[in-house]
Amino acid sequence: MALANDVFESGPDPENPGWRLWNLKDQTLFNGAVMGKLITRVEDGKCRLRMFPERRHENLQGIIHGAVTLSLIDISLFTTMHTIGSGNAGPSVTLELSTQFVGGGDPKRPLDAVTEIVRETGSLVFVRGTVEQEAERIAAFSGIVRKFQPR
Repeated sequence: MALANDVFESGPDPENPGWRLWNLKDQTLFNGAVMGKLITRVEDGKCRLRMFPERRHENLQGIIHGAVTLSLIDISLFTTMHTIGSGNAGPSVTLELSTQFVGGGDPKRPLDAVTEIVRETGSLVFVRGTVEQEAERIAAFSGIVRKFQPR
């Protein structure tokens, strides 16, 4: 199994001081092909994952499509596991994801998933968080990730 360092570009982002890149090296896979550039940083023990919406992320109402928000949330589970947890995010899988949409995302502003680890065991990571644009909440969520150990 590939380690996170082998498949992710996670160095400092020169365009956003204090942030780190969180991008797959293979941009033809989902994260790069659909989501675009992703950056992350740790703030007060929480992980913040940011995306930069584009026209392709909008729905017919001109707001960020719910599937894009769900994708950001799912990716944030693994970013959280990697940046503030103890697991190798690459070979793991989402077991459960519960989301409550509470607002519409503005495609003209960055969209952030802000997460914390509720509990981590030898094989599971329990994460909760919110999706935000500045002080406005777009969604709240919780998820469980199953860690797989490298062979």
